Amino acid sequence: MTTMTSKLIMQLFCLLGFFVTLPAAEPAEKAKIEALISHIQGLENATFIRNGSDYSGANAAKFLRAKWDRADKEVQTAADFIAKVASTSGTSGKPYIIRFKDGKETPCGEYLTAQLKKL
Repeated sequence: MTTMTSKLIMQLFCLLGFFVTLPAAEPAEKAKIEALISHIQGLENATFIRNGSDYSGANAAKFLRAKWDRADKEVQTAADFIAKVASTSGTSGKPYIIRFKDGKETPCGEYLTAQLKKL
């Protein structure tokens, strides 16, 4: 093996190591994300709307946890979670909506941003 090839291989391993060890969210941020998901789960008089279909808070929470798990490396903060996981559908690009008992609707991202400020 030539010296040049050895250097290239070493650089490749270093680069791969960097991407493999990208940090996940810190514990304090994970706690905030869990608090936001739990809040959605506890919304008894509201409906979570995703891609035109209605879901309970419990189903929405389950979905958001699974989506967060898939995007874990991209989500460093609760704000990242809202922007990258809980605001829009990755499939359709449509925003997630929360419809309250009184019929009022609000984008989930805006709602969670307001909730985050209360934490």
